[in-house]
Amino acid sequence: MKNDNIDIKSYLIEKLKQEHCLWSYENDSIQNIPNDVLVELVMLYLDIDEINLLFRLFDYKTVKQAWIENVVAQGERFFNLNYFFAWYYFHAKQPRSYVKAMATRQLNKRLAA
Repeated sequence: MKNDNIDIKSYLIEKLKQEHCLWSYENDSIQNIPNDVLVELVMLYLDIDEINLLFRLFDYKTVKQAWIENVVAQGERFFNLNYFFAWYYFHAKQPRSYVKAMATRQLNKRLAA
């Protein structure tokens, strides 16, 4: 199972490189990309097949937390994308309200820090 995870992570990193999403990383440090950043970049820049792989690589809670903290927190810019994620992946009963509530929570958390 561990080798599967390494293969999935390597595959996702390679896809992100092809999309020029890892330009700020040195080649040596790309394999050490934090999990939450990997989730963020895959959700923002890759397709549904690659996003589905995130749920094989990480547990549901990890993906959801990274999505809320790193993608939803970016606010209006990705509202429609986050609306889709809330509905499709996280089964929110009222996806629009959920995304707005999570974005507000993240903003308040950052302002309080």
